[in-house]
Amino acid sequence: MRLSSFTDYSLRVLIYLAIKGEERSTVAEIADKYQISKNHLVKVVHNLSSMGVIDSYKGKGGGICLSSSPDKIVIGKLIKKLESESYLVECFGPSGNCTINPSCQLKKALAQAEQEFYKSLNQFSLADILSNKSRLVKDLSL
Repeated sequence: MRLSSFTDYSLRVLIYLAIKGEERSTVAEIADKYQISKNHLVKVVHNLSSMGVIDSYKGKGGGICLSSSPDKIVIGKLIKKLESESYLVECFGPSGNCTINPSCQLKKALAQAEQEFYKSLNQFSLADILSNKSRLVKDLSL
């Protein structure tokens, strides 16, 4: 399974914010540290805010931060929400139009694999991802 760059960037934002703790960060700051497009990151941050995963503050002293502690953010559940419109194979989607769809057993096998993928990721929280926080801080030059 391949995650979208949108999901990848979402996870990077959350890791960054978790490292910073209660200190607010800006989209420009995060984009600079990861060397990714600020315009794309604005969409990512807006989505994470809409999902209630981060809080966004406008004006002087504004910025973004996590809306809950890293141990409360379950990686599998988060990725499933972020990838909700992305299908492993065409036949999983609403327009799945395959000739062998009624008799295909591959769909069943792939559905089980996808379920196990999320089940496995549900064992990890954002806090677990930060187990090497000192190295992450160094890598991001914070």
